[in-house]
Amino acid sequence: MLGLGAGAAAAASLAGCGGHKDADGPGGSRPAGDRPDTPKPDPKPTRTARPIGDGSTSFTGKQPHQPEAPVPLEPGQTPPQFVVFSWDGAGEVGNGLFPRFLDLAKEHGASMTFFLSGLYLLPESKKRLYDPPNNPRGASDIGYLTDDHIKDTLKNVRRAWLEGHEIGTHFNGHFCGGSGSVGNWTPQQWRSEIEQAKSFVKEWRTNSGWTDLEPLPFDYDKELVGARTPCLLGQDKLLPTARELGWRYDASSPGGRQVWPTKKQGIWDLPLQQIPFPGRSFEVLSMDYNILANQSVNSTNAPAHNHPGWRRQAAQAYISGFERAYESNRAPFFVGNHFEQWNGGIYMDAVEEALKHIAREKEKGGDVRLVSFRQFTDWLDVQKPEVLERLRTLDVGQEPAGGWKAFAEETGGTGTTTGTGTGNAA
Repeated sequence: MLGLGAGAAAAASLAGCGGHKDADGPGGSRPAGDRPDTPKPDPKPTRTARPIGDGSTSFTGKQPHQPEAPVPLEPGQTPPQFVVFSWDGAGEVGNGLFPRFLDLAKEHGASMTFFLSGLYLLPESKKRLYDPPNNPRGASDIGYLTDDHIKDTLKNVRRAWLEGHEIGTHFNGHFCGGSGSVGNWTPQQWRSEIEQAKSFVKEWRTNSGWTDLEPLPFDYDKELVGARTPCLLGQDKLLPTARELGWRYDASSPGGRQVWPTKKQGIWDLPLQQIPFPGRSFEVLSMDYNILANQSVNSTNAPAHNHPGWRRQAAQAYISGFERAYESNRAPFFVGNHFEQWNGGIYMDAVEEALKHIAREKEKGGDVRLVSFRQFTDWLDVQKPEVLERLRTLDVGQEPAGGWKAFAEETGGTGTTTGTGTGNAA
């Protein structure tokens, strides 16, 4: 697989987590307008929450800050440039990263996907409630959060959903190595892991005994439609279960190319992607860990004199990946992250710089959509198959021959150069 240079070959098979016990950061001993897509202002009625189950979650009506329902592109219309920023784990440990990026998203009208680790809502005192496949009861390769950090995570997850973001799952114990690795799990074992991850979200009140905190404002059985597996392992055995559960996408494939996606086993396959790596002869996976692995050979605390150059390189990698797609085939651009402070926090700074760069293109009038995976899947699902198939003929960095107007003529389209359909069905 492309994207890993000298000293980082071991990270190739793990594609983003590198086998660290606490690769997701929290809890461990190591670091952890007017266009149809534009969210419309929401009225301010009194929200009446209808408790679900033990009151850990609740039904509060339609999710706020969602775009209008998407409509199909006409053949040959230039598609929007979709960009999805996503976060693995989504636990808050007091470093302020979760609210930092919620604030950034709000400032720029962006939606994101947060792949919540269910274990981050389970108190460590109740860890034996977790029975992970092929591992001892209560075991986890990421640390359990403190009670205060669970409360902070609940607060931020609640805020995220109310501000229009998607809550997916990163499952639970993050097992990447040995016989207990998620790469060895059967479809039945994946179902057990999913049921437990959902239960920790749906029953945090029972498990914690906390009755003075507000419930999460969504029905997780309906909210949960996609995931990313630990270390991008085990997708082949996960997908049959995901399909049975009615999930709509999976974001676990490693090393995808910047082309228009297809379905795998009936599920949209939305992989992390190989993107240009400035100053190097190879490409790198669009995730913070893989960039780190190619800069400091898995060290999360390398000498500080390297940090400014590495931060610029990381930011430019993301920007180059975006620009390559935006200026050519308009393939969606996917970025994966963790709430981490590796190498002095340079990767978080790089993500912020890249998001601001992309948002400027949107604010200048470019047809750029900063969306969640769920919102992008909504758009895909209403497109005409023949139009998507035609878009898939465009390779990485390939513009339509003669431009988008010629592309329209070849597919019997109108030659219109601005797509009109975007967003998320209510």
